[in-house]
Parts: sequence; structure tokens; C-alpha cells
Amino acid sequence: MTPLRFKDAMSQQYYATAPASTSAKAQRSDWWRDAVIYQVYPRSFADSNGDGMGDLEGIRTRLPYLRDLGVDAVWLSPFYASPQADAGYDVADYRAVDPMFGNLLDADALIRDARGLGLRTIVDLVPNHSSDQHEWFKRAVAEGPGSPLRDRYHFRPGKGANGELPPNDWESIFGGPAWTRVADGEWYLHLFAPEQPDFNWDHPAVGDEFRSILRFWLDMGVDGFRIDVAHGLVKAEGLPDLGSHDQVKLLGNDVMPFFDQDGVHEIYRQWRLILDEYSGERIFVAEAWTPTIERTANYVRPDELHQAFNFQYLSTAWDAEALRGVIDRTLEAMRPVGAPATWVLSNHDVTRHATRFANPPGLGTQIRTAGDRDLGLRRARAATLLMLALPGSAYIYQGEELGLPDVVDLADEVRQDPAYFRGAGQDGFRDGCRVPIPWTREGSSYGFGAGGSWLPQPSDWADLSVEAQTGDPDSTLELYRTALAVRRAQPDLGAGDAVEWLRAPEGVLAFRRGEFVCVANTGGEAVTTPAYGRLLLASGEVAEADGDAKVPADTTVWWTTA
Repeated sequence: MTPLRFKDAMSQQYYATAPASTSAKAQRSDWWRDAVIYQVYPRSFADSNGDGMGDLEGIRTRLPYLRDLGVDAVWLSPFYASPQADAGYDVADYRAVDPMFGNLLDADALIRDARGLGLRTIVDLVPNHSSDQHEWFKRAVAEGPGSPLRDRYHFRPGKGANGELPPNDWESIFGGPAWTRVADGEWYLHLFAPEQPDFNWDHPAVGDEFRSILRFWLDMGVDGFRIDVAHGLVKAEGLPDLGSHDQVKLLGNDVMPFFDQDGVHEIYRQWRLILDEYSGERIFVAEAWTPTIERTANYVRPDELHQAFNFQYLSTAWDAEALRGVIDRTLEAMRPVGAPATWVLSNHDVTRHATRFANPPGLGTQIRTAGDRDLGLRRARAATLLMLALPGSAYIYQGEELGLPDVVDLADEVRQDPAYFRGAGQDGFRDGCRVPIPWTREGSSYGFGAGGSWLPQPSDWADLSVEAQTGDPDSTLELYRTALAVRRAQPDLGAGDAVEWLRAPEGVLAFRRGEFVCVANTGGEAVTTPAYGRLLLASGEVAEADGDAKVPADTTVWWTTA
């Protein structure tokens, strides 16, 4: 095992320490409360057979890398049987692996190998919608109006003299109407692509099926589920029109009739009963875009889910005042329900934070310009140390530990995001954060596989590869490795549900957690702060003298008073 190296920012000396193959945290019953979980996007992580597409065997071969990085669990985006109209989020068979990724034996081997390395495995679950190639939906269309299978989806007659208009005015997240008409004249609802018809969760067969799916994967040994569109399963009774109301998409200021309906919580209470039957503290993680953090907290009440992504935090600009506000609101909202905060900066649906922070604030989470890449990387490194210093759990999206930016100049002919081809709605630039990651300096796909890659990688990614960054004390990869090792070694990191804010200059966040102190300078100029103890780690060069520290712009520093 290659040892990790701690860097003392003052002495520039390095100290070797080997990570434990199985962390004490991984053995705790409440491991998830302060876990660091790594998101793997299977098609872009590692390709074992040279076909240009990542697969389960590729992930399996790279598990030691994730162990040595220092994460506690791996979350896998969908690998189920799918026509791939939306990169696997259109599932045709929830109990089968798509041949492009392998088979069930590969999934079983991956789960077992991960467990042997002290890593837990979380898989994606897509309960809001299926593929239009799901057997239920194909039969529903073939059998025509009146088929009992149509009641498992949202089939409706259209409006207008001849039913030529959609049943209501809802719009798809990907642009255009949220309804598609079949040959017999009826319409079906799809909040996403037409190939993704929404389930009708008022029908008991839908609930029965998903409870069975949960047991199938729990019996295989998974440690939990990330629930896709967890806020979307239940629609308002009667599917009412929105009229002139602004149809805010995933994240907005209002409760939509198709999102965040109170009825979803009864579904999750039933699911929690199943999960609690299994040993080993299995967990649910909600992808729930809600109007407020307080609404998000509803998903993690004691008898429902365990974690919910904090998208308000992800959407916050690199600004001390704004960040302090969302941190305070998050901790205050989670405390009454006894749930940990769940912090995240990047994922497969948004621009990587190294590119978001390279651009002016206010552009949203899907950005089309590279911006100032050096500035973006400095801020991303600092933002990561800030996130990892907060109480609760944290998620890392594959490649962010390499400082990867979004690829903003992909040619139109290589794009695959369905939103890109739908016009209005989301910008459709999610492909930029999904480009396969580089492992080596050389090779047709920088070690991703023996051949090319399903999305082209930039020509300047050799220096961002795992190979190039390993052993370089100034690299982003070594910063992540060291930060995660320090986080494990410091009992005050991750634990608890509060921070003690310290006085700090404008543009600076400073807080104490037991014997640990974090200072993040979000401003454009260096600032002088007290040196709060022994310097543990910094995202940039910090100078200390006479009890003070000069913290550069866009830099986060960790101290310990122990």
C-alpha cells in the first residue's frame, strides 16, 4: 500500500502514514453521520474492456485507489439495464445490469471487494420514472386505453376538440411539454425525457414493486440507496394546471404540484421499515430539490431517510456572508430532526465547482464558459477544505480530487445530454462534467481504458491525471488525500451539529469545533488572522509569525489547538 503523506505547511517536511484498510468509522453503526462518500459515474470512471465506456469491472479494479483516497463509501450512478436515453436514468429492468457495464456477477464482485477494502456501496434507485422500454410501459401502450397497466403510469386523454392538446400545462425538466401522445390518442406524463414515463405512485403495484427491488439489492449486500428525484414521486391530486405561474425547475422558491408533495413521506416511512430489517446500518440518501432547507429536513426525520443532499449549499456563491448564512440555516434545520447535514459541491448534473468558481456568481449551476481556471482551482480547493471541516457528511464527485474543470467546448456532434436536444429548459450542458477522468499521463484515454472514451477528453488533461499528481505535495489529489486522512484523525471533524463562529475580517469565515479551527478567506486579498494553534493543512501557502497568520485570498486553513 502506498502511504499517504501529511504536509506540515510551515516546515515543508513530510510524514508518512498508512491508511487503515478498514476504518473504525466504517464499523460504527452510525457511520453515515460524518461519512465522506465518493460518487462514481460508471460510464466515466474506468473502462476494463477497451470499448470506450466505463464498466463495473473497471470500477472494481480502481477500488484500492478509493480506499487510499480515504473515503468511507462509494455511490454508484445507475448501471441497470437501460436504452440509455438519459445515461441510465431510464431504467428498463431494475434487477439487471446493462451489458455495457457487465452483469450481476460483476455487481456482486464489486460489492464484495469494496467491503473487503473497508468501503461501503450505495447504489442509485430511480423510482420517479422508468424507461419507455420497461415491460410495464410497453404492455400498457400495446394494450391501449383501459389497460390496467396504464394506471401504473399517468395516462390521460388530451384537451381540445379532438384531444390534440396535452392534459395540462406542465413542462418537462428537459424542455418542452411534460406530455407525449401515443398512437391511440392518450397522453402520458414524463417530467423528464419522453423516454422516461413517470410512475403513478397512487397505484399499489408500484409500491409493491419497489419494495421488492429494495430487498433484491439489499440481499445482494448494498449498504444503501441514493434516491433519484426523491421529491417527485407524488403529484398533486388532479394534476392541476400551473397557469401563468413560473414553472421553476429542480430548485425554486415554491412548492410545485409535481415536486415536494407531502405524500412522498409516507412512501419513505414504508421503505425505512424495510431497511431497518437489515443489519449493518444501511442508509437512504435523498436527491430532493426543495424550496427551502427546512423542507429538505422533512426527508430526514427519524423514521424516514438518513441523508438529503444540501443543494442550497451547492448553489451558494464563494462568498463568506452567503456561505455562513446557508451553513447556519442548514444546521438549524437539521438539528430538530436529529439528522446530519449533507454537504456537496459537485455532481453529475451540475458544473464542477472548479469551473463554477472560475466564473462570476449568478450564472447558475450549468455554465458554458471556462472562466479563470487558476482562480477556479484555488477557490475549489479552499471550498473543499471548508466543506470537509463542517459537521456532517460530505460527498465528493469523481475527478474533483484531481481539480478537473468542466469541459465547456465539446462539439455538438459528441454531446449526449438529452436536455441539450430539447431546446428550452435546462441548458443541456451536463456532458461537460461527465467526461471520463484521466488516470495516466499517456494513452489514448489517459488510462481510462485501452481505447478511446465515450466523450472526448481535453488534450491538456495529462498533467491532471492521477499518475501526474500522485506524490506531488502541491497537487489537488494530495490535498484531498491529506485532508481526508486528517479528518479521520481529528475527532472534532465531521462530528456534531454546530460550529462556534469566531471574529474574522470581512470576507473571512472562521469557526471552532472543539480543538479544531477552520479559517476560509473568500475575499480577493490576503488577510491577517490569529494563528490558532498548530497548522494542520492549508489549501495555499500560509505564512505565520508572532502569533499571526497571513492567509492568502481564496484559501482555507485548518489548525488544531491540541
